[in-house]
Amino acid sequence: MLLKYFYDEALAHASYLVGCQRTGSAFIIDPAREITPYLEAAAAEKMKITGSVETHIHADYVSGSCELAARANAMIYLSNEGPADWKYEFGSKSPVQLLKDGDQINVGNIQLTTIHTPGHTPESISLILTDLGAGADEPMGIFTGDFVFVGAVGRPDLLEEAAGIVGSAEEGARALFRSIEKFKSLPDYLQVWPSHGAGSACGKGLGAIPSSTVGYEKRFNQALQFSAEEDFVRFILEDQPEAPPYFGLMKKLNKLGPKIIGDTHPQKMTPHQLKSVERQCNMIDTAAFKQFAAQHAPGTINLPLKYLASQGGWIIDYEVPTYLISAGEKLLDAVRILHEIGIDNIAGYFDANEVYASGLANENSPQQSPEWLANALEGNSIRLIDIRRKSEWNAGHIAGAEHIFLGQLAGEFTQTTSREDDRSIVLQCRTGSRSAIAVSVLRSLGVKNVINLSGGIERWKAVGYPTVKESQPLCSAPLQKPVSPACALN
Repeated sequence: MLLKYFYDEALAHASYLVGCQRTGSAFIIDPAREITPYLEAAAAEKMKITGSVETHIHADYVSGSCELAARANAMIYLSNEGPADWKYEFGSKSPVQLLKDGDQINVGNIQLTTIHTPGHTPESISLILTDLGAGADEPMGIFTGDFVFVGAVGRPDLLEEAAGIVGSAEEGARALFRSIEKFKSLPDYLQVWPSHGAGSACGKGLGAIPSSTVGYEKRFNQALQFSAEEDFVRFILEDQPEAPPYFGLMKKLNKLGPKIIGDTHPQKMTPHQLKSVERQCNMIDTAAFKQFAAQHAPGTINLPLKYLASQGGWIIDYEVPTYLISAGEKLLDAVRILHEIGIDNIAGYFDANEVYASGLANENSPQQSPEWLANALEGNSIRLIDIRRKSEWNAGHIAGAEHIFLGQLAGEFTQTTSREDDRSIVLQCRTGSRSAIAVSVLRSLGVKNVINLSGGIERWKAVGYPTVKESQPLCSAPLQKPVSPACALN
């Protein structure tokens, strides 16, 4: 048997090649849309990919099953569990076999047994692997999809948060509790192979270790320690990360079957075309934060590769064309990531080096220090906006700040800003990275007096300034150092 692990850092997404070396056949579990790595790995092992299995209708990326069906003639195996509203609707687009609880499929001499594990989604299934070719009559491991992660479980609120199905969060939480009880009955030695790692928005507190065991998760996974359903429901529904709006779109695409993209590449544009592209478009520069702050083309949004998937789904408008300013391998990675989150209308790209050399990158983004901010706050000359997640804000923030989450900044800023308010806008996050993105978002909307807090709230605290928690009264004492004990709340 061959088990090969693939991991996409941008999406915190894990997928797997399961192959039978005796028969030369292989399946892919929860494939990404970019299938070239699977095809190359299978070819290197002299195997043919004959099937693709999805554990559920994914919300955070576009599945690669249709790509595998089109380019490798692979059979697609999909869940047939859950209510009618949440069943796949591929129709005749691809060769499909539907799976119910207890169904078995074979990859050569390897057996995969389906278990219905609802909660994260109603149709979610897990797959227990038994290596019959090695003479085993007991299973080796379980592919859990987004059901059980290392140190966490899949969040049950996405249908309500992203798809707007009111009341489904609590219903999903209760279903998840029952699925966990089923998981606890499995043998402790079973290996656990999840579909996400740390950084995924499909759960809270995911571990960065690729795999675990049933026994280890039963002992140390916090979500598996509850014996009372009500206690579990309260735990699992609180402090979940915000769900990007594109999750709802991903659900729809993966339910209906996404279109085939093949080996498409965007058209190269010349620098002089930069000013003539559609006015309603996304112009994304993938430069590193410092480089973008020093020099960039007007109207562009800064999304380095590390943040392109996690923040792009919030910020990029799916309804208009997208252009990239990038170069080389970074450009190829950017195109791949955008395709992974369903942004297929990439109208063209500008070579970053050519843009910088042309003189069109003639704007910069100012930054200021915590010391400068402390003085500005005392003089009430600026508007400070903390763009971190709500849980981060609640844990501690700068007195005098207001909270607008980065993913909702463009819309909420417009709604909450008076035309008569001519104060400078200071944007702040934990370290200054996400707020650098936020600066570019507002400047792309024509807001000019925008400043990034260098080093974010971490540097603010490091030089000795206080923060307050949401449940505490704002400290009204002066912000200059040294900080008095009565004011050092965090």
